[in-house]
Amino acid sequence: MNEEIKENHSQNISHNTPEKSFFRELLEIALIVIIVLLPIRYFIAQPFIVVGTSMYPTFSNGDYLIIDELSYRFEKPQRGDIIVFRPPVDLKEHYIKRIVGLPGETVSVNGNTVTIKNAEHPNGFTLDEKYVSSERDGVNQVTLGPDEYYVMGDNRSVSSDSRVWGPLKASEISGRVLVRLFPFQSIGVLPGKVSE
Repeated sequence: MNEEIKENHSQNISHNTPEKSFFRELLEIALIVIIVLLPIRYFIAQPFIVVGTSMYPTFSNGDYLIIDELSYRFEKPQRGDIIVFRPPVDLKEHYIKRIVGLPGETVSVNGNTVTIKNAEHPNGFTLDEKYVSSERDGVNQVTLGPDEYYVMGDNRSVSSDSRVWGPLKASEISGRVLVRLFPFQSIGVLPGKVSE
């Protein structure tokens, strides 16, 4: 009789264990996903969708991008990098632009001609910007502080950038564009990157 009770009891336990085990495993997996993915999402990489045409033809409205938020903690942004940042005019928004001027440089913009003066080039040099899609009139000159960058959109005629609201502080940069995931025919790493 005791054997029958023990056998039935062990059958009951084995019958309930898989159900409890499934929910426990599901909870553990969800916890691991949260522990691993949340820090990646908030401190390493972040998805963004391009809204507008200020970076056309490099990026179009609706492009899906992954932003690298980690690299600039170890290295400084470079000229030509495409970055996502919070503009000084509205810190709730995110903009996407290209870095044109680096800290300590004097940037002169005359229409589509951008001239940079720095320690290496005291007489200045003109940027070769084959990626610029449209022209815009206007003259602008600024000397950047030790933590300031000059950013511009590739579609100059419609871009609100440093020509409008001034230099961008390093602390306002969220990260650089690392990957374009959509549209599928344009998937790539460091899309729009140009060498100086």
